[in-house]
Amino acid sequence: QVQLVESGGGLVQAGGSLRLSCVASTPTFSRHALAWFRQAPGKEREFVAAISWSGSSTYYVDSVKGRFTISRDNAKNTVYLQMNSLKPEDTAVYYCAADSQYWRLVHGSTGLDYWGKGTLVTVSS
Repeated sequence: QVQLVESGGGLVQAGGSLRLSCVASTPTFSRHALAWFRQAPGKEREFVAAISWSGSSTYYVDSVKGRFTISRDNAKNTVYLQMNSLKPEDTAVYYCAADSQYWRLVHGSTGLDYWGKGTLVTVSS
C-alpha cells in the first residue's frame, strides 16, 4: 500500500511563502505523475498543479500561475509545492495525489491511484 504524507503547512501572512512537501512510500515513485489539490472550507476540492513522472511537464490552475511552483526529487521520493505571494484565498487543506497517468491528474479525474491526508495552509490578511 502506497502512502503519501504531506508536510509544511501552517499559518502565514498574506504575501508570505510556504513550501509543502509530500513523501511517498513506494519504490515506483518515479513512474507516477504527481499533483497538488486543495479544498477550502465549504468548497469543493480543486486542482492546483501537476508534474509528470520525469518532471519535464508541469501544469497549473490559472489562479496560482506565477506564484506556485511544483517540483519533484525522485531520489527522495518527494514532490514539492513552493508557494509565494500567498493570498487569503489560498487558505485550504492541500492534498498530494499520485497517478500513473499525468492527464488524469490534470483533469482531476475520479479514482486517482493515491491520496495523502492533507496539510492545512492558512493565510491571514
